[in-house]
Amino acid sequence: MRKPRKLLIFTLILTFILTSVLFTGCKAKDKQLTKINFIETVHSIFYAPYYAAVNKGFFKEEGLQLEITTAQGSDKAATAVVSGQADIGLQGPETTVYVYKEGKEDYLVNFAQLTKKDGSFLVGKKPEPNFKWENLKGKKIIGGRPGGMPEMTLEYILKEHGLDPKKDVNLVTNLQFTATAGAFMRSDADYVALFEPTASQVESEKGGYIVASVGAAGHDVPYTTFNARKNYIKEHPDIIQHFTNAVYKGMLYVQSHSSKQVAEDIKSFFPDTDIDIIAKVIDRYKSIDAWGTTPQMKSADFDALQNVLLNAGEIDSKVDPNALIDNTFADKAVESIKK
Repeated sequence: MRKPRKLLIFTLILTFILTSVLFTGCKAKDKQLTKINFIETVHSIFYAPYYAAVNKGFFKEEGLQLEITTAQGSDKAATAVVSGQADIGLQGPETTVYVYKEGKEDYLVNFAQLTKKDGSFLVGKKPEPNFKWENLKGKKIIGGRPGGMPEMTLEYILKEHGLDPKKDVNLVTNLQFTATAGAFMRSDADYVALFEPTASQVESEKGGYIVASVGAAGHDVPYTTFNARKNYIKEHPDIIQHFTNAVYKGMLYVQSHSSKQVAEDIKSFFPDTDIDIIAKVIDRYKSIDAWGTTPQMKSADFDALQNVLLNAGEIDSKVDPNALIDNTFADKAVESIKK
């Protein structure tokens, strides 16, 4: 009788030891996650690949845990990164040009690209299946913040279609990003430029109709990028590499999965938006080729971006793209992660 009892005791002790080791191992693994203070410009389905990367666990696979905040504006996001309140930001790279031109020594460097077209849509008060940009002459349009990419891109497209933004249309640019949709529905404005899912939500509420894609009418530019301070990148290359790896995994995931599936994957980021609208928006962004296939940036596209800045009068000369683009991490991600 003693042997079975001793065997039972030994088994219980061994089980306890193994359980403790496994539990401790899990805790140790959790502790290995590096927290990143991350700030996004706005909360939009336009950034679906990065949301997919979060919810599919790609950042955790790379040992990172994002603490996400929303700035409600590229200028605010850039300020947070420059000041050190955020480690990494997702915003328009025009902000990196502005910061560089201010002469800051620890300026912002773009290390991965997410979107390559403008993600806003022009919404009108009535359906226009035969919409033409030239028809906006004399119309009142609610745009974006002066100096921001959405507004500058809109004005650039107007000029390409023979319209002077200051003379031929009435552009409203003094509203907060979150207030433009409501102002459009309550005012005499003829059109408004909106990001998703707001544009589709306005349309579903019969408050307006999407008549054109601003991105489809424009040129390829590094519209939204991930960036960090030059010294942060130099001091934390492993973090930047793991971050870029996760982003690239998210981009590949969105490319290889249906809009419906991606919508389900990122639904938690948009709890108040109907799943069908999310899927519709993702379809719409896929149709205009809004997302890059890799996180690598092109100097030629960055040059096109600076043409937009020059056209808007925000800068008087271009900066060397090589000073603000670091493709080292994107190149390694593409090389090491198989499709």
